[in-house]
Amino acid sequence: MGTKKLQVWLPLLFAVVMILGMFFGYRLGNKGSSNGFFKTDKHTSLQEALDLIRSRYVDSVNLDSIQSGAIQDMMSELDPHSVYLPPVELKAANEDLAGNFEGIGVQFNIFSDTVNVLYVMPGGPSEKAGLEIGDKLLRVDDSLLTGRGITSEKIRQLIRGRSGSKVILDILRGTQRLKKEVTRGSIPVPSLEAYYMVDATTGYMKLTKFTETSYEEFMPALEQLKKEGMTSLIFDLRGNTGGYMNEAVEMADEFLSGDKLIVYTQGANNPKREYKARRPGLFETGKLVVLVDETSASASEVLAGALQDWDRATIVGRRTFGKGLVQEQYPLSNGAALRLTVARYYTPLGRSIQRPYDHGKKDYMDEVWKRYSNGEMFSADSNKINHGPQYRTPGGKIVYGGGGIMPNEFVALDTATYPARINNIFISGRFESFVYQYYLAHKNILDGYKNAGQYIREFNQLDNMWSQFTTYMAKDSVQASQLNARQQESLRFRLEANLARFRWRTSGYYQVMNNEDVAFRKALELVKK
Repeated sequence: MGTKKLQVWLPLLFAVVMILGMFFGYRLGNKGSSNGFFKTDKHTSLQEALDLIRSRYVDSVNLDSIQSGAIQDMMSELDPHSVYLPPVELKAANEDLAGNFEGIGVQFNIFSDTVNVLYVMPGGPSEKAGLEIGDKLLRVDDSLLTGRGITSEKIRQLIRGRSGSKVILDILRGTQRLKKEVTRGSIPVPSLEAYYMVDATTGYMKLTKFTETSYEEFMPALEQLKKEGMTSLIFDLRGNTGGYMNEAVEMADEFLSGDKLIVYTQGANNPKREYKARRPGLFETGKLVVLVDETSASASEVLAGALQDWDRATIVGRRTFGKGLVQEQYPLSNGAALRLTVARYYTPLGRSIQRPYDHGKKDYMDEVWKRYSNGEMFSADSNKINHGPQYRTPGGKIVYGGGGIMPNEFVALDTATYPARINNIFISGRFESFVYQYYLAHKNILDGYKNAGQYIREFNQLDNMWSQFTTYMAKDSVQASQLNARQQESLRFRLEANLARFRWRTSGYYQVMNNEDVAFRKALELVKK
């Protein structure tokens, strides 16, 4: 009988014990935390300080601002590439790597306190609404765009907006005032700025960053160049500050055969992860030259390092930036985000490309500028990585770790400079204004060329353009006679290239400028050997 009573009461006893345990656990947890159930963490000193400021400080304060400042200070104690992005900066930072933004699809510049349309994206919202190159924007909805107070940033804020929303533009075309209603849309921002055939067998590509759409842009361009007979490629990564590492991995896969290792990442809280070639590539054979410089960083170095380690490409230029850290982005509750370094990346041979940052962020960022003063930009002998081991590729070449990608072939920085007054013409925008006005006056001539290649071969107005430009410069007290022959030649190239930019965008620009580019000519020489 006693056993049966125990069986009846046993479940109730268990329930009472459980409730008492939960109660005491809750009370004990609350002694060290304000966040409640089963929480045993103690407040951090930072949280305690914020609570005291909130409850005791003499004046009202903006705690969001204080917290943002505290986070910024914390991040400054980490590596130079871990950053806190406030909400206002996060949107711009994400747009930069998204490969698109929402707007009306025009490029503009301010000349003589007036907003001029320099480019209308084919098939974009503005072209559909009837806007043309040469239009002047006077008003966006109720906001006036003329006068000294107008800035490029203010204009961008006015014309960008949610896709599908409408904006009324008041424009001046010649002497005619027009109103255009434009429906905003998603505007692509290409990262592949140029690709073309240099000659019958040599292709050229210029990639400025690694965005979400870079590989999507890269593949059809590579296919098109192969269709046109490409057996050698010059891949230009100069000025490419990086972006998404996976985009660089996908591109490397098109150049490397088998299941070759492309890169691996590893960190104190992140186990080793390898990224290998996974499929037959589109350009696994054929000569390949990669152009780099001191501003080529991160994903650019992943790609260049993998191709160099496997002897797949010749790297030409100057030592790269030296950023071998992997960041991941974590959203915060206030709409901001942390871009936190979580691992280092290593090339197939095990090279860490990251240069030292143990002397602080300022010294780290100034290191690139120091290369100018110590002669590294001008001499192959001084273009050395001072720290880090040497490695040997399967083909027997020595490569370096610990401070960027050392090129196989060094090309010195072009020291051709202009007088200060010429530089002022560039900085002030008057150079671009001159080319823009010349383009509008000669648009019918440029429209007659089928492509930039024909323009380069047949354009015969450069002497006339140069004559007009020297007269234009004279208004700023700059005489052509003050320039030496090298400076005059370089300026003529710039005039021709920037004129091509208005007609064929960046592709036309690079097709002209590469003709006087020392590194490009060195690459061309190598693929012809």
